[in-house]
Amino acid sequence: MNLAFPNRRDTLKTLAALGAAASSPLAFAQKAITVGVIYVGPRDDYGYNQAHAEAAAMLKKMAGVKVVEEENVPETAAVQRSMAGMVAQDGAELVFPTSFGYFDPHVLAVAGKFEKARFAHCGGLWTEGKHPANTASFFGYIDECQYLNGVIAGHMSKSKKIGFIAAKPIPQVLRNINAFTMGARSVDPSITTNVIFTGDWSMPVKEAEATNSLADQGVDVFTMHVDGPKVIVETAAKRGKM
Repeated sequence: MNLAFPNRRDTLKTLAALGAAASSPLAFAQKAITVGVIYVGPRDDYGYNQAHAEAAAMLKKMAGVKVVEEENVPETAAVQRSMAGMVAQDGAELVFPTSFGYFDPHVLAVAGKFEKARFAHCGGLWTEGKHPANTASFFGYIDECQYLNGVIAGHMSKSKKIGFIAAKPIPQVLRNINAFTMGARSVDPSITTNVIFTGDWSMPVKEAEATNSLADQGVDVFTMHVDGPKVIVETAAKRGKM
């Protein structure tokens, strides 16, 4: 199963088919499915984990779907235990391990032990022919939004210094930093982007320190790629920054 970057036409076809199936009397006779969702942080972080949790809440409203969840699961062997427990004890047939660092080696290890279950990882790391057939990836084109974000930052910045606070220098994050910078430079080529990596997805103290440090350097517009934007937004606001 390949969930990585489906095109719009195929997605619409799939949704139409699902809608038709749901409206059929036979849909109510289908076997119920248990879906597992695992979060690296709290479900109410105003960001990445909360977005997945809100999607899980919508799944819970669907007939024949049971959702089991676990939050604050680190990107360690702990997530292997969580996934295995969801499949073996809760009967999950589809598991969403949502954090980037869950995939290799953790999803790959558990998928090999539970071949009848499916594992859909958020991160875009799955490769057909290389990874188990019962694993897949999905990820949004966040860099396109960050480009537009950069255009706005380019118009709003007075110092011509914009800031990006990120967790880790993984490919998806670097794409977002580049897109943000390109968007800003489409407005003013002289704009520079100052970047600080905190080291992990949720580091409130370091996020506040990074925001203050960049503000001290003259940065007046901020964006970020961390799990929750709350600390950075509030700290920037206290400094009179965007």
